[in-house]
Amino acid sequence: MKQSCHPEGGILITVGGNPWEIEQIKGNLERVKLLALKLKIERILNMSKTALIFLLCSLLPQTGLVGKTDKLKHTTEKITVAAYYFPNYHTNDPRNIKNKGEKWSEWELIKAAKPRFPGHEQPKVPLWGYTDEKDPKVMAQKIEAAAKYGIDCLIFDWYMYEDGPFLNRCLDEGFLKAKNAHKVMFALMWANHDWEDIHPYTKGAPHKLLYPGKVSEKRFDEICDLLVSQYFTKPNYWKIDGKAYFSIYDIQKFMDGFGTIEATKRAMKRLNDKAVAAGLKGVHWNIVAWGRPILPVEKVPANYPEMIKKLGFDSATSYVWVHHVGLPEPQTDYNKVRDQYFTFWNHAKNEFKVPYYPNVSVGWDPSPRCDLNSEWGNFGYPFTNTIGNNTPGNFKTALQMTRDKMVADPKGPRIMNINSWNEWTEGSYLEPDTKNKFGYLEAIKSVFK
Repeated sequence: MKQSCHPEGGILITVGGNPWEIEQIKGNLERVKLLALKLKIERILNMSKTALIFLLCSLLPQTGLVGKTDKLKHTTEKITVAAYYFPNYHTNDPRNIKNKGEKWSEWELIKAAKPRFPGHEQPKVPLWGYTDEKDPKVMAQKIEAAAKYGIDCLIFDWYMYEDGPFLNRCLDEGFLKAKNAHKVMFALMWANHDWEDIHPYTKGAPHKLLYPGKVSEKRFDEICDLLVSQYFTKPNYWKIDGKAYFSIYDIQKFMDGFGTIEATKRAMKRLNDKAVAAGLKGVHWNIVAWGRPILPVEKVPANYPEMIKKLGFDSATSYVWVHHVGLPEPQTDYNKVRDQYFTFWNHAKNEFKVPYYPNVSVGWDPSPRCDLNSEWGNFGYPFTNTIGNNTPGNFKTALQMTRDKMVADPKGPRIMNINSWNEWTEGSYLEPDTKNKFGYLEAIKSVFK
């Protein structure tokens, strides 16, 4: 840590090589001395960068040095913050009506949830109520909050099967028709995994496949036309270097529809050509990597680096920490999971040979998807161990550590994502609940805005 003069008459404190500008202090030597005393610099030189930054944040308001801002300003460039959005919180989806009845949404599982072991916090109660996301006014509230607290893009889990769409009313009727939709970008992650009847799942019951994720080559070409005309060409669709961001969740299932790597490459090129013909610079192909299956239908591909190279993906990312980290305890500590994920992140940066966009997860607890009459235990999804101690404070620390790691690499990407905006039944959501209120969103704002 060092202190130097600011060119405009203030002071500049540098921590680990990254400058943090304190609001200018002009002509007040006594206050500068007070700051040095408060910080006790000689005693904190050995503190970690993250801990030191938080100490600065806590001490500066007491010194009176920061005036109206009461915060430190990071001088690095903008980092794009995206958040995944799971769209099963609206009523009257045609498939849900058939399987669950009218007026059903995944809120019903949240309402019915209960503690499954000592110290287990269920049910979670949404501060905004059990709203219907296909209502543009409801979605406008979400958009306003996302924009206010520093979410640049919502990545919708997008379900499209051989026989048509699923859970599309949230995006098509809610988000896209909201009056303030322009305030936040949106993008699609094709959640092309098999959909099983696990809402809820009874322990030991046979797995019932409802919608296979594999689509035919003919069907994919139809999907391409839909993607370009209905989504990619929207002015607020997320584009990287002029290319529409499109993420594939299950690469193995994607390839199964075409049969070979070469056929898959040709299909990807067709979508890219359609995007170019529509006036874009193409498609930014993103692959979701995971090393540990979560859903019963998931199978880990043999070699992600090889597929990334052969298929020509532009970037890679993750959906949730538990795709890479085991949970050995009923409530595995959030900070331990974070540290293990960072180990995977280092591996991904070195092995994938394309930009890797890091993930920060809010938590993990899929117990609301477990049948309430079934014995609870770590038997396999949704009966899994959970992440505990995932407080807004620990989430903020994870965000700060992620930002620090990103800006420490001058040539690295400036994009990260969060799981998620609203995975309520998996215990990983930013939306306010009655316990933490806006705590998770406040954490994003304090680190990235």
